[in-house]
Amino acid sequence: MKKILSLSLAFLAAVAVNAQTVLKVGATPEPHAEILNLVKDDLKAKGIDLQVIEFTDYVTPNDAVESGDIDANYFQHIPYLDSFNKERGYHLVNAAGIHVEPFAVYSRKIKDIKDLKKKATIAIPNDPTNEARALLLLQEAGLITLKAGAGIDATPIDIKNNPLKLKFKEIEAASLPRVLNDVDAAVINGNYALPAGLSAKRDGLFIEGSSSPYVNVIAVKAGSENKPAIQELIKALKSQKVKDFISKKYPNGEVVTVF
Repeated sequence: MKKILSLSLAFLAAVAVNAQTVLKVGATPEPHAEILNLVKDDLKAKGIDLQVIEFTDYVTPNDAVESGDIDANYFQHIPYLDSFNKERGYHLVNAAGIHVEPFAVYSRKIKDIKDLKKKATIAIPNDPTNEARALLLLQEAGLITLKAGAGIDATPIDIKNNPLKLKFKEIEAASLPRVLNDVDAAVINGNYALPAGLSAKRDGLFIEGSSSPYVNVIAVKAGSENKPAIQELIKALKSQKVKDFISKKYPNGEVVTVF
């Protein structure tokens, strides 16, 4: 009888495991995948098997959501998402905003942004949205002036005034930390600066303000945003547990929650 009971319990446990909803979420390693892994056990208790798939670029995770290979991704801000949809004809939507990673200007050659010399070379991201974000930051720093209306579509050809005659090198975002020694300065995305050991508040010569509209979001294909597993994911990410983790892990404001 005990043997039958044990077998029955084992069968029920196996059924419970198999009944779990698999949720595949793509993310860049830090801090996105790190934050997702933090809530895996919380979601498991809700019957959701969160599988975190790491990507090191900004294109593949959107391709994977659009094709249905993964259920969601967590790496991008809203302007980039909108730009990607427009460019590719995709149907990705913002399911929830989680945090901001302030952009910053970094340099291995100068300690103050005022020390930039004439014809200095500055590396900026080469994807349309983050390139514009970098140029807007340089404008805020007083280094350049963009043409009226350039906004989040700005490129170097939209620079109206460039007193120092700065030169711009357009580089894939992931490669920016690696070229830092070869340029006078670089504007680097938070999720690529962090793994390179760069802190916006400690190392940044000029930092994006806390009112940044570039909130990092959970992106899904249109129509999936209200699925129970996605809503549970959002609830877990907007928890006090995540807020406390981020404030402790990034006390200098390299990552800031928006909830």
